[in-house]
Amino acid sequence: STQSTWGHSESLFFFAPSQIYLVFRPTTPNMAVSKRGPKSKKAALKLKKQKIMTFGRKKTAVAVVSCSKGRGLIKVNGMPAQLMQPEGMRLKLLGPVARVGKSKFQGLDIRVRTKGGGTTSQVFAARQAIAKAVVAYYQKFVDEASKVELKDTFMGFDRHLLIADPRRQEPKKFGGHGARARFTKSYR
Repeated sequence: STQSTWGHSESLFFFAPSQIYLVFRPTTPNMAVSKRGPKSKKAALKLKKQKIMTFGRKKTAVAVVSCSKGRGLIKVNGMPAQLMQPEGMRLKLLGPVARVGKSKFQGLDIRVRTKGGGTTSQVFAARQAIAKAVVAYYQKFVDEASKVELKDTFMGFDRHLLIADPRRQEPKKFGGHGARARFTKSYR
């Protein structure tokens, strides 16, 4: 048998008639990874990415945000938030970023998926989901003090950044054109 060492692991070659076997042996226990995943819980925690999933709602629109450690990227439905049109909606969407400063978002990648409702409702649902994601990320992976500071800032700026607006469209009833309006009554 021949023995050679590359980097952190040892490889042994066994030569047999018409067969060549390669055996891979890691030198550290944390490098041992089976087909099903890491063998130890510590190795699993190291491999696991810091990630938070939150959602936001406005009327019938729902936005789901995936917030993970990264380099300050914000994408909405696959498109960078800085390219969003019209400008008024972009400013509304990036309201949480403007309120607490870009430094809090610097190390985070935020990906938003929206569906349902209209474009305005989707933007409001997305901004709520972004704010909730940042607060949850800071609570789980940073520290409680900065989470409380973020939460207070968002609540002081706009309550609906963290708490969903429960208002919905009232259903139309018979006897009129809308939910409350009635047909006019004629006496002659």
